Amino acid sequence: MTDTRIVIRGRGRVSALGTQALATFPQPAFLQDFASGLPVALLPDKAETALLELRRSRPAYRTLDRSVLLALLAAQEAVATAGWSGEAGITTAVSLGSSRGATERLEAFHSEFLRTGLPPTPTSPLTTLGNVASWVADSLGATGGAISHSSTCSTALQALGNAMAWLRAGMVPRFVAGGTEAPLTPFTLAQMQALGIYSGLPAANYPCRPGAGGASTFVLGEGAAVFSLEAVPVTDLQSGNLLLESVGFGFEATGTKTGLTPDGQHFQHAMRQALTLAECGNTDIDLLVLHSPGTAAGDAAERRAVQEVFGAHVPAFTSNKWLLGHTLGASGALSLDFALQMLEGRFRPEPLPFSSWLNETPTPTRLRRVLVNAAGFGGNAACALVSVVE
Repeated sequence: MTDTRIVIRGRGRVSALGTQALATFPQPAFLQDFASGLPVALLPDKAETALLELRRSRPAYRTLDRSVLLALLAAQEAVATAGWSGEAGITTAVSLGSSRGATERLEAFHSEFLRTGLPPTPTSPLTTLGNVASWVADSLGATGGAISHSSTCSTALQALGNAMAWLRAGMVPRFVAGGTEAPLTPFTLAQMQALGIYSGLPAANYPCRPGAGGASTFVLGEGAAVFSLEAVPVTDLQSGNLLLESVGFGFEATGTKTGLTPDGQHFQHAMRQALTLAECGNTDIDLLVLHSPGTAAGDAAERRAVQEVFGAHVPAFTSNKWLLGHTLGASGALSLDFALQMLEGRFRPEPLPFSSWLNETPTPTRLRRVLVNAAGFGGNAACALVSVVE
């Protein structure tokens, strides 16, 4: 089989930071939710308008869950920036993850059931997790397969790992993969608050503070990020190509579905596997984009895991959750897009504007390889390694 690499041909994103690639390092985007009083990371007006226009573009889209629409918006941009729009005859498959799935529709349909005793007719088809990938595949005309799955908050990177396996096996030549989440609903916000992890800080005062220690500062956000992937012979690679070199997986059994070991065994397994698969050593990584959601136990476990894996060669690290919140099943994909924008030289990682152990390492002078972590309830973790061809 020809020696190939997985090239990221295009990508699309939507979050509290908007839909466009960034020109400079962004500023946090949090607002106070009127109903709950909690800080949240909502879409900006321009992105909200784009989502509304998409909903109105086809009659069938008007009843879709917000999570599906976010995925559609990001996927269409991913295909457009790859230059694949309108192409025919090339088989493309879709793999998309979501932690919660059709949260908005499910809560609305359930409320109606409690009120009337009758579930709306489209409840089942519109709330299955399969909605996400199937609607994206339908929108793109993809015929190579449509996979929707959930592995909590590591699910987007696991979707990318699944795509890599298919591409390397020669099952399809192209893949569209990523994650989406629309969790800013009353019940989901209440669930996170009930866990005792939600930030008590106001929206205007950096409510999500990864690595700060002390009380948890978890803040929910919404969004999606999707990537157009293609298997390319090594001889055809060009300078500036962005590569998905590997995706590692990790799992730990902790006795509870929300707990994790103090040394983050699932993180350790995922990072080590990603390094091994890419045939990289500890000194080959220039930057690590942490999962780091601002929870006391989660941040500390990931810090310990990084120390265990890298030893004396801990790379610089950063996080984007202090900018756009924790988007659950979309978080790994949005972190990956954040990493790719830094590899493209759009901006450099900057110190966080609050006391945090994430500020302990100096900003790297050169970025060639970046490692991206994601983890979720149940002991799941995934780690993606991306690089730029020089």
